[in-house]
Parts: sequence; C-alpha cells; structure tokens
Amino acid sequence: MKRRGLLSVALAAALPFQARAGAQREEALADSVRLALSAAIANSAPPKPRFENLDDRLAYLRWLGVMSERLKKRLTEAQTRIEFLATLWYESKRAGLEPALVLGLVQVESGFRKYAISVAGARGYMQVMPFWAQQIGNGKDSSLFYMQTNLRFGCVILRHYLDVEKGDMFMALGRYNGSRGQAAYPNAVLACRRQWLMPEQR
Repeated sequence: MKRRGLLSVALAAALPFQARAGAQREEALADSVRLALSAAIANSAPPKPRFENLDDRLAYLRWLGVMSERLKKRLTEAQTRIEFLATLWYESKRAGLEPALVLGLVQVESGFRKYAISVAGARGYMQVMPFWAQQIGNGKDSSLFYMQTNLRFGCVILRHYLDVEKGDMFMALGRYNGSRGQAAYPNAVLACRRQWLMPEQR
C-alpha cells in the first residue's frame, strides 16, 4: 500500500500540470447582486494605477520589481510578466483583495498558464467557469482567456464570495473552488500566498 502511494506521488510529479479548478457551482443570483457584479465587470478601462503620494508609487514599483524576479521562471517573457503583474495588482486592489492572495490563487488554479482549461471547463489564469460569462459578462466564453478579463472576473467573483461568507477567507476560497468547508484548497492557496508576500510582510 505504501509503495502504491509513493508511485502515485511520483507519477503526479511527472505528469504535466493540471488545472485544479472547475468545480465552482452555478448559483442563482438575486437581480441586485447580478447587476452589481455585472457593473463591477463592465468597466474595461486599462489598468492604470493612481497613487496619492510618491511613497505609494515607489512601494508599488518596488513590489513590481520583486514579484517580477520571483515570477521569472514561470513567465519568462519580461513584457508579458510585467503586464500580468500590473494587471493583477490593479484588479486585486480594485476588488479589495491582497495581491499576494490572488497570486497564490493563480498559482494553485492554473500554474500561471493563460490558456489553462480544467476538466470541468474553467478557463485561464484564475480558472473562471464559463457560466460566469453568461451571468454577468458578455456571454462570450472566449473572453475569459483575455488576461484583464480573466483577472477581473476572478477577483470580482472571489470578492463576491468573501462578502457572501461575511469576510471568512477560508470559506470564500472553498466556495471559489467548489469545495466549501474542505481544507485542502484554502490551505493550498494560503500556503502559496506566503511565497508572494514582500520580505517585510513575512
């Protein structure tokens, strides 16, 4: 039995990365919630951060540099990496989420693969299920492969689940994955989150 377990671990390590999401459950949304989520998705302005002072801008640029260095092995092309990080930071902050948490979620969900598709059909970096495009988007599943669209959907959906769960991140993450109340997925995301904290936050 122990040998079989070790063999399973070895095989899993040898196989290509599999997207882990896809079990998000479609739930009926109240009209007010659906309209609010649609409005949160609809603004397609480019992700241009604004800063109230120079210190905030410098902190952002430092974050961008540190995260770019950490992400280099996963996204090797510099321009793509910077655009991804800038967009993720913008959409995280816009949704009131911590960028390190969203980076941890992306790592678990898709391994930073833009065109990842789970066995259940969830798509992109944050593994957004196509039904969300029907409920609150433009109805086009293919749009979920656009970087900003995918990150915006993912952040807005996680924010929605966090609100539904009254601020309980553990339960919100479980709901995002379709495994509400089970520990494996939230624990994986929160463990990965620690890798994306700034040095002074660790």
